[in-house]
Amino acid sequence: MTRSIRGSRRSALLLAGLATSGLLLSGCSAGQVSETAETVPSIQGVNVASKSGDFAVRGLLIAYPGVDGYQAGDDANLDVVLYNDSPDQVTVTVTTEGAQEVVRSDPNAPLEESPATTVTETAPSAGLPAQIVVPPLSFAQLNSEAPAVLRLIGLDQPLRVGESVFVTFDFGGTTIRAAAPVAVPLTPAAPPEPIIERHTGFEELEDGHGGPGGAGH
Repeated sequence: MTRSIRGSRRSALLLAGLATSGLLLSGCSAGQVSETAETVPSIQGVNVASKSGDFAVRGLLIAYPGVDGYQAGDDANLDVVLYNDSPDQVTVTVTTEGAQEVVRSDPNAPLEESPATTVTETAPSAGLPAQIVVPPLSFAQLNSEAPAVLRLIGLDQPLRVGESVFVTFDFGGTTIRAAAPVAVPLTPAAPPEPIIERHTGFEELEDGHGGPGGAGH
């Protein structure tokens, strides 16, 4: 009887060890999944992937411009995260139909506004060509939370919240074309300041009730 009890215990321990080993093996295989699978895109923005699933564009969004929106000729920051789930490094070239060009820039650099007068030649933009190298099984973050951001230089037309600009991402021959919408503010716009009327005393003079001799009527 004692031997049978000990044998049962040994069997239970052996089964528990096998189960633990299975879990460890599963964890190792899960660790081989690319880090891009664990990245959560932003709440706002457009998410588009290639047919093969090797490349993706996530969180594509034009920064909120304020209640007045963008005017034609303005610059605008373009937020995006580029994903490369292929085993090879890829260079992504970004172009657009809604602006003069796309460049890489410092997210904190001041935006250029549309000029008051019409110019015949376009001044060179302050930025680098929009070509981004993405390592295999990795991603490149280009937004306000990263050291660099994409910037649309010289918008072709005014843009307001809800409107969009088409942007093309060329992943070394695989093209993704998507509409980048203008961001919606996360908080409502502040109401206009109330108009405060101030009485200076001149109102009574205009009505004829004040000033010298006014009290004698």
